[in-house]
Amino acid sequence: MPRINLLPWRDEERKERKVKFLVALGGAAIGAALTAFVGYLLMDSMVSAQDMRNAKLKEEIAELDKQIEKINSLEADKARFIARMEVIEKLQRSRPEIVHIFDEIAKQLPDGVYLTGITQNGTRLKFEGVAQSSTRVSAFMRNIDGSSYLKNPELEVVETKKDAVVGATFVLYADQSGGADADAEAANKPKRRVAVGG
Repeated sequence: MPRINLLPWRDEERKERKVKFLVALGGAAIGAALTAFVGYLLMDSMVSAQDMRNAKLKEEIAELDKQIEKINSLEADKARFIARMEVIEKLQRSRPEIVHIFDEIAKQLPDGVYLTGITQNGTRLKFEGVAQSSTRVSAFMRNIDGSSYLKNPELEVVETKKDAVVGATFVLYADQSGGADADAEAANKPKRRVAVGG
């Protein structure tokens, strides 16, 4: 009976299987590396796209912030403009008031009373003058009380000097009434003095 030696054939088959296994292992490693590389590129692309979106959002937010600042500035300008308009309207309404005040002073000034100066501070008027007697000053105060443009007369001083030939000097205060009310800022304005007579 002939004897067949199968060892060389088995060695060849074993080597062939080993080569196939190594080729498959190498292919799997290359496939895994390619998959990882593609995944990395995909993730990097997604991160870059998100960074671009974030940068765009920051630009848009900065632009909106500028627009908000501009709107706030416009609101402040509008408020200042409205305040100026109100002051101008108030001045327009009160413009004829000083004419009425002087007209009223001339009407209420009794005979024998002469004013040497009028000082205005806000709605407060200060009258300085000379009267033939203190009763003429009292008549002036009564006339102010009945006036539609003047009110609250207050006598500060009435002085009659012995050697005076003109009569008694006096200082009298009164408040404006009627017409447009003067605003609070008028009280802070410098006093204006009007010379009325000698």
